[in-house]
Amino acid sequence: MAKLKTKFVCQECGYETAKWLGKCPSCGMWNTFAEEMESKEGGLKSQRGISKGKIEKIQNITSSSKRERYSTGSREMDRVLGGGIIKSSLVLVGGDPGIGKSTLLLQVAGYISKQGLKVLYISGEESGEQIKIRADRLGITDGDLYVLSETNIDVIKEFVENEEPDLLILDSIQTIYSPEVVSAPGSVSQVRDVTSIVMRMTKVRNMASFIVGHVTKSGAIAGPRVLEHMVDTVLYFEGERHFSYRILRAVKNRFGSTNEIGIFEMREKGLIEVENPSEVFLKGRPKDAYGTVVTAAMEGTRPVLIEIQALVTYSPGGFANRVTNGIDKNRAAMLIAVLEKKVGLAIQSSDTFINVTGGLQLKEPAADLAILCALTSSFKEIPVDYKTILIGEVGLTGEVRGVNSIEKRLIEAHKMGFEKAVIAESNENISKEFTNMKLIPVNNIRQVMDLLF
Repeated sequence: MAKLKTKFVCQECGYETAKWLGKCPSCGMWNTFAEEMESKEGGLKSQRGISKGKIEKIQNITSSSKRERYSTGSREMDRVLGGGIIKSSLVLVGGDPGIGKSTLLLQVAGYISKQGLKVLYISGEESGEQIKIRADRLGITDGDLYVLSETNIDVIKEFVENEEPDLLILDSIQTIYSPEVVSAPGSVSQVRDVTSIVMRMTKVRNMASFIVGHVTKSGAIAGPRVLEHMVDTVLYFEGERHFSYRILRAVKNRFGSTNEIGIFEMREKGLIEVENPSEVFLKGRPKDAYGTVVTAAMEGTRPVLIEIQALVTYSPGGFANRVTNGIDKNRAAMLIAVLEKKVGLAIQSSDTFINVTGGLQLKEPAADLAILCALTSSFKEIPVDYKTILIGEVGLTGEVRGVNSIEKRLIEAHKMGFEKAVIAESNENISKEFTNMKLIPVNNIRQVMDLLF
């Protein structure tokens, strides 16, 4: 009989230790260690790897770029995946509970099963009857789609070998367990072992696989960080459950570009793709209101117009609050300091609130100019022209720097009815041929303030 030993594993990052610790020395999280049992004999077995022990000359290997891709039935999801699903790819889909992960993947399974491809949908959380109810609501009535409710990875492996599907969907990876690992389903050891088995099946059988992953309180996919390194693509499904719009974002993609997003709307009959996200994010924008400005952000290869709102109020307690939603709080503090030092606005002692509408997270600095103008507009109670868009990065000396893909941003702004664009002088030469809008080049933040306020 195999000897068992006890270990404590951090459920956030997978750090292992012989004794319980209050704080993880690897990721810094508190109260994340759980006791697990493992067999000394389990784990490593003598078996051939994915390549089956063969070496090949690089000229004789078929490039993945030449492999056939097949559509998911959604242009938004195809864009995020890099053009569609590619064989032998393992895709991890994460998101909050109830956000629509199962709905999205069942819609994908329904579409692909009608294209002459075999799909095996395995759920460890729902019964076949529950999946059938959702399928009826989504209008999935025919196709080569098979459903299995199972949590044992050995049983799942047998069904995959017998059925030989073209697409495998596992919902979710935290409910699947391996009998060889002596720990509870969803633990770090189980998730790591099960994902390794699924990855081997995917590569050896030349099929595509989707696995659903739960997320932690911080929004990251639960389980060890190595889980994201094992898969080919990582997709995050974002959005508020109480709002209808969802954002599918690629944060890792071996077969396409990263940071692409797809916009969906949750309706009664499933997720519907949104063809014009700029219109969605600007819907309900107030006219002639101070503290609101529009900028153009690049999400992957797609320009999206986003409304930035700011509110500057008197702070009675003497300690100023800095509340941000959608942008980094440290960057907001830096921009507030630039505004006070270079423009002379005394807002350091005021409460400031900055919000990016629509639930998007702005990572790029092209929104700096819009954030500063939204703060100034709220402080002076002077609205910015409704048909003006602001695009530019702001440095610590108050200079306005150019941004990439300025033509795409301006084309999208013109399409949405904007007539003026405040841009950096370094972008002026690039956009000289763009005559559909009035372009206002600037080189420092004080020049912008004199122009607008």
